[in-house]
Amino acid sequence: MTLNNFSAAFFSFLLLSGCSSMYYNTLEQIGIPKREVMVHRVEKARDTQEETKEQFKSALEQFTAVTNYRGGDLEQVYNKLNTEYLASVDKADEVKKRIEDIEDVSEALFAEWEEELQQYSSASLRRSSARKLANTRNHYQQLIAAMKRAEAKIEPVLAVFKDQVLYLKHNLNAQAIASLKGELDTVKADISSLIIAMENSIDEANAFIKTMESN
Repeated sequence: MTLNNFSAAFFSFLLLSGCSSMYYNTLEQIGIPKREVMVHRVEKARDTQEETKEQFKSALEQFTAVTNYRGGDLEQVYNKLNTEYLASVDKADEVKKRIEDIEDVSEALFAEWEEELQQYSSASLRRSSARKLANTRNHYQQLIAAMKRAEAKIEPVLAVFKDQVLYLKHNLNAQAIASLKGELDTVKADISSLIIAMENSIDEANAFIKTMESN
């Protein structure tokens, strides 16, 4: 039984109601433990970061294309650039939401794990479980740190992008194109740094998923 087999509307209601504990308890009752939810969310975050990386590559291509403008309908050029900007904003919001989802389930998982350590009658099994908890928590902290480092690199790119889109919107002329050209190197460098951070985060996600699945 997987997460995709259940009513999205029902689970969305639970989440929108702020009932995280009810949500996780309901999943437990139908055979989906918090560990599985966490792996699923890390997979979703990884996939979203991959999509975000590709979106910013596409945005850079459009930004570069605008700076190479040699005539034609400048408003159409603006519309294409604005579309890429808005798509990038949407992906940035999605990345943020994915990270928040992981943090939410991890808090519930680790709290439950800590509590259940006290239920062992076997000291050796308790120690073994405690070691696995510590290792999992350490891997999780590395993962979430990598994801947040990547997320932090999105905003500077969007800020420059937004400024240029706004300027072009109200100045559909050669001067506006020149302004974009002046920012091209900065945008290229920022997006390059963002892509590297995203790739590192994706690698951390894959390593974390592998660790969770092997435990």
